[in-house]
Parts: sequence; C-alpha cells; structure tokens
Amino acid sequence: MAHLLLLSSPLSISLCFFAWLQGFLVVHGNTNLTHSSFTPINRDLYHSSGDLMEEIKALVFRHPDLLTFDTIKSRNKGYSAEIAVVTYCRRRQETDDMPKFRILLSFGQHGRELITSELALRILSILSKEQFLPNLDPATLDHTLDKLLIKMVPMENINGRRIVEAGDLCERRNGRGVDLNRNWSVDWGKKEKDYDPYEENPGTAPFSEPETQIMRKVAMSFDPHIWVNIHSGMEALFMPYDHKNTTPDGVSSHQMKSLLEELNHLHCQRRCMIGSGGGSVGYLAHGTATDYMFDIVRVPMAFTFEIYGDGAASSKDCFKMFNPTDFGTFNRVLNEWSAAFFTIFKLGPNHLGENYSKTSVPTLDKWVSIDEYLDGYLVERSSRYGKKMEVLELGMQEIRTYFRLFLLSSVLLLFMFCSRISKGKCARPIVSAIAL
Repeated sequence: MAHLLLLSSPLSISLCFFAWLQGFLVVHGNTNLTHSSFTPINRDLYHSSGDLMEEIKALVFRHPDLLTFDTIKSRNKGYSAEIAVVTYCRRRQETDDMPKFRILLSFGQHGRELITSELALRILSILSKEQFLPNLDPATLDHTLDKLLIKMVPMENINGRRIVEAGDLCERRNGRGVDLNRNWSVDWGKKEKDYDPYEENPGTAPFSEPETQIMRKVAMSFDPHIWVNIHSGMEALFMPYDHKNTTPDGVSSHQMKSLLEELNHLHCQRRCMIGSGGGSVGYLAHGTATDYMFDIVRVPMAFTFEIYGDGAASSKDCFKMFNPTDFGTFNRVLNEWSAAFFTIFKLGPNHLGENYSKTSVPTLDKWVSIDEYLDGYLVERSSRYGKKMEVLELGMQEIRTYFRLFLLSSVLLLFMFCSRISKGKCARPIVSAIAL
C-alpha cells in the first residue's frame, strides 16, 4: 500500500513519466542515430578519390598516344586546390594544327555525387579501348573520334569529395564550404526565398574559389564547342538558363534542344527531364558554371546533365539519393550514360552545323580581363608542352604588372596631350566680328 501511495503522488508520476520518456528516446533515438548515418558508401562499387585518380593516371600511362594528364593548382587566402585535366586526342602529331571539334566535360563538382566521377573513368576506359560499349562499331567510333579533342575533369571538387569520404555524406561544397556551382559570375550572389547557406553558399565573390578559377582558365583557353557539367540527384538533360525561367533565343537554343531530345529518346527512354535548369528543376540557381559557359565563354552548346537520382530516398540519406547502391543499377547507369556521351561525340558536330567552323583562338567578341586572358593562355601552353604551372606563375605576374603600367602611362600621356590642346585653344586671341 505504501508503494501504491508513493507511485500515486504527483512527484512519483512525473519521475515515472520522465524515466519512460528517457527510455523511449534511448531506444528510438539510437535507432535514429543509427539511421541518420543511413546508407554508407559501398566500397565494393566505388573507388576512393585517391584510387580513382591513380587508376586514371595508370590509364593515361598505358595510352600516351591518346591521353595526356595535367594537374593545375591554385591558392586563395590560405585555401589550396588542384584539378586534374585529362585530354583525349587521336593522331595527335598528324593533326595538331588541324581544327578539331572541342568538348569539355566536368565531373564531381559536388562532393557527394560519387557516381559522376565513376562515369568519367568509364568513358576514359572506352576511349582508350580497355572497355567497350555494346552495339558500337569500332570503325565508326574511330572515324568519329578522329574529329574530336576532348578535355575531361574527372573530379573537380576533390577537397569536398574527401570530406564525404570522411563521413559527411551530404556535403556538396568544396573544402571551405562554398558551392562551386554558385561561385561563377553570371547572376552571382542572388538568393532565393528558400536559400540554404549549407547547400548554396556562393562564396565571398565570383571566382573566390581556386577550383572555379582553374575551371575558368581551362574553359577560356580551350574554347569548347560543347560543355557538359555532370551531376546526380535526378535524371535530367538541362540547357541554359539556370538563373531564370527561360531558354536562350535564336538558333543555338534550337540546336541544343534538338540534341537533348535525341539523347532522351535514345538513352533515357524519354524519362529524362528536358529544358532550362531554372524552368524545369523547380528553383532558380544563380552563379552556375553552365550559364557562365554559355553567356561569357560563348560555348555554342552548354549543358548540365543529371545522371541518377533515387526519389524514394530520404533527403538525409544522401549517398542513396545521389548514387546507385547496388551492382545492377550502378552498371546500368554507367553503361547508359557512357553510350549517351558517345552519341554526343557522334551527333554534336552535326547538330552544331555552321558553328563547327569556330577556330581554337578565342573570338574578339569574348571580352575578358587581361588576367583571365593571360591565365587562360598560360594554362593552354602548359597543357600542350607539359610544363608545370608553378614555373609560369612569376612570369605571368610580371606580364600583368608591365601591362598595367603600360595602360597607366598611356592614360597619363593621353590626359597630358588633351590638357595641352585645351590650354592652346584657351590662349588664342578672341577676334570680334563687330567693327570698332
């Protein structure tokens, strides 16, 4: 009876309730904590970032007649980054001075999208004929590839990728918390009502990040006919624009849409979303790479591809949402999208039509700063002759300094000349038109 009375007191009831609540939270909280890590990286399917890059280097080493490998480094305010660029070109010595159809592909811009870098490795393996696509005639493939010069960035955001591999499976930003696909200059810094700084931090200024600085240099110097930024999270074939709910005007828009519709029919079974990123995905994105490539670099065909997404996955189960987790789906995605890119290699020049004649020298209507031009020029030369960027940095700084001094002295001389003319006019005697 004493025990019953004790339990019936308000204090005892409260204690019992909190004890029950604590037990409930321990049981269910542990479940949630375990569940919050969700699907881990499948190490049987996915390479680590280091292993993947080493495999690509080995591939380049085995095929020096087809592939070259360059590492470009940059640093900004104590933060360093490096990006590997792999160049594919058949008959390099025979056709070095002949115009080629140039394609620039970037993978792994967001750290959590591991499947995109696996696709880069698969495409390079097929280009070097260590793997093969079914129903693809080797002779026809060789004829297509003879016309192409392809640059690929297998892992644009290696610092962010390492954070993901360390356990933060939802990280998409770079090593200091900036979204590289919001750090470009077209409509940079604008924030929508649903802006999430964890997801979309644009940085302190356009091109504040070493990774975007490097990619800008590569794009300016290479001057591609086609640009594709490869992501995951859904299945989609996007064209500009990302920062507004419209597509570009003119012939280029029709050419891009026509190519995307063909890809959707051949490789997506019409399940891929097509259109502008801003008009199709449900939100506007400001400061993206694809908008910059189209508006500033003037790439005739600029795309963003989304190659996989698990719509049924929890928004917190990031690895599962952005990457296939079983062997069958993993291989299906790589096979289907590898085939899609080889269709681009084949059909791209045909769809572009007259714009194919664009030369490798940037056109005069692409007004860029002297820093951008010199950086791009030196990146191009280092890629061609195999020199390291570090050797050229001092010379580049000196050229910039002399050029700025030249501009300053020219302005001062022009000012002095104009001032002298003005004084000369003022010193002339005034002759009256009225007779005295």
